[in-house]
Amino acid sequence: MEDSPEFKDSNQIISHLKNLEARIARIEEELGIESSGKKEPEEPKILKRISESETEESLEFHIGQYWFAKFGIVVLAIGIAFLLTFPYKNLPPALPSIFGYFLVAAIFGLSYLLRKSYNLISRYMVGGAMVLLFFTTMRLHYFGNGSLIAGQALENVLLFAVVFINLFISIRRGSIYLAGVSLTLGYIAAIISGSAYFQFSMVVVLGIITVLLHKKYQWYNLMFVSIVLSYFSHLVWFINNPLLGNKPALVTEPASNIIFIILYLVIFAYGNIYRGEDLQEKNRVIVSTFLNSFGCYTLFLLITLTTFKAQLVISHISVSIVFLAIATIFWLREKSRFSTFFYAMLGYSALSVAIIAQFPQPDFFVWLSWQSILVISTAIWFRSKFIIVANFFIYCIIFMAYAILVEDIGITSLSFGVVALVSARILNWQKDRLELHTENMRNVYLFTAFVIFPYALYHLIPGGWLIVSWVGISIVYYALSLWLESSKYRWMALGNLLLTVIYVFIIGITKLEPVYRIISFLILGVVLLVVSLIYTKVRSKTINK
Repeated sequence: MEDSPEFKDSNQIISHLKNLEARIARIEEELGIESSGKKEPEEPKILKRISESETEESLEFHIGQYWFAKFGIVVLAIGIAFLLTFPYKNLPPALPSIFGYFLVAAIFGLSYLLRKSYNLISRYMVGGAMVLLFFTTMRLHYFGNGSLIAGQALENVLLFAVVFINLFISIRRGSIYLAGVSLTLGYIAAIISGSAYFQFSMVVVLGIITVLLHKKYQWYNLMFVSIVLSYFSHLVWFINNPLLGNKPALVTEPASNIIFIILYLVIFAYGNIYRGEDLQEKNRVIVSTFLNSFGCYTLFLLITLTTFKAQLVISHISVSIVFLAIATIFWLREKSRFSTFFYAMLGYSALSVAIIAQFPQPDFFVWLSWQSILVISTAIWFRSKFIIVANFFIYCIIFMAYAILVEDIGITSLSFGVVALVSARILNWQKDRLELHTENMRNVYLFTAFVIFPYALYHLIPGGWLIVSWVGISIVYYALSLWLESSKYRWMALGNLLLTVIYVFIIGITKLEPVYRIISFLILGVVLLVVSLIYTKVRSKTINK
């Protein structure tokens, strides 16, 4: 093979390769590329500068195009609203409203003309025009020195006619943003209506419209707006509508207003239950359920505690049934975890309020402890570990409150221990259904029973017979261990016997009367020997096997 003149020997080849490598190195250095083979090549500095420049430019145009358009329309709409609501003294009452309607027509027309070339600004202008239409209609009755429309009823009808026109425009344009504006204006109209039943009825109508839009167009975020504004508007009415300049006070009539609160609850719960198969129970559904359930019961509790104390029991039993029914529907329809939990726990809370209102202290503590069994039973059906855990903490709070607040501990206090044992047994029986992978909850219930029985008997039984009662508890624990074949009850029996021994040697020797002291020592001694013999016999059988 014949070599070219440029590569006559190896030195020329090596020199050529070195020059080529040097050139490549300079190019890499200029572009910011590392030559190491171990690292991934970084983006060239020139490309980085271009990318950063494009990002800054994109942000600049986003702010200039979108944000300024929104802010501009909002600022302009607020300015025109102030212009319309200014109390002109020397002008006819109709003139500001006529001017307002003219501006609304002009903005709608301009929006229509710009719909193709400036679609974004056109859409924002529609929203501004809808707001101005509402304020212009308000100007017919409010703000001025003289009202063109004197009657509040006619003004309410006109305002809601405007709201429905705005909703129609929102639906035609397929805009959730415009629908949200329309609904907000509807709630404002309800708040300023001046009539309780009219306000409640319109809130119900707006809630139904929200649910329909939610289902038909998948405008899920409208639920948040309507839920919050529904309960807020009712709260504003309850405190005598200070937004209209009224002196804050608690309104008691009509008493049927609490029925409308429950109606709001049912409407929005329906919207979440039948929301469509494409929306799973995740963030949006959980948040709307939380807002609906807690918004309803917080307002319901506030109103009934302050103004309807005589009907407290029946009202809270009724709302408890509603909450538990909704929780049941959620469970049957989709095996819901969170919605079922929220509605069920608030249903139990309403039942607790009814119990406290119905029974005197300390009896209601006992009824509350037995309610814990009901809660656990339904929680098992719901397969809800959340309810089980929440119920346990509530049970502990009830017992601590009983121990602190009740001075004379009665025989009914033993029911706390019985409830703890029954609860532990139910949890063990249904642990597979609840998918409880730990014994901690059951152990704490058993420990609670272990503490409650000696504590209650200490306050109930005269000192001379206390030892006998504690020994009796230990015998019952041993019997349960044989019947249920559970070592936990044997440990409870051992602990109870040790507690009895400690009490005998510390208290019994010094404070018990001679007769009771003798009886206590004899009975305890015999029981301890018998228990020891039984353990010895069982142990020998185990070794022989």
